[in-house]
Amino acid sequence: MSGLAALLAGHNRPDLYQWHSAAHVPDVKHAVEHAGWRFAHLDGWTVEDKATFLKSAALSLELPDDRADSFDALSDCLADVEAPGKEGVVLLWDGWSPLARHDEQAFHVALSVLGGRANADRGCPFAVLLRGEGPHIDLPELPAKA
Repeated sequence: MSGLAALLAGHNRPDLYQWHSAAHVPDVKHAVEHAGWRFAHLDGWTVEDKATFLKSAALSLELPDDRADSFDALSDCLADVEAPGKEGVVLLWDGWSPLARHDEQAFHVALSVLGGRANADRGCPFAVLLRGEGPHIDLPELPAKA
C-alpha cells in the first residue's frame, strides 16, 4: 500500500509529510477525491516570499482573499477549513523549496501554521504533502510506494 493510500485509509495519521512521488497532479487529485477526501494543490514553484505564499495558500484552499494577509490570519482561516461530506483535506504543496531557499523564516512559520492545523484537536483531518526536492527539513517521509 502506498503512503498516500495508507494516509487516505487512516493507517497514517494526517500530518505534514515529505512525499517523493512523480504522480501527476490530476492523478493525485483523483486518488484523493476517490477516497472521499477534499484535494487542494499549492503550486509553489514561483513562491519565494511570505506574501506570495499567503496568497497562494489562500487560493489553493479557497480561503477569503482579504483574510490571508498574515500568518496569524492564515492560521485563523485554517481553523475553519472543513470538508463537508468528505473524510478530510489533503494539501499537496508542490515546489516548496523556492520559499525554503529564499525566505527560510517564512517557510518555517508556514510549516508551523500548517502543522498546527494538521495536529489540531478539532476540525476534519488535514494533511500536507510537501513534494519536490529541496534543503533538508525535519519532516517524516510518506512513502511513494510500499
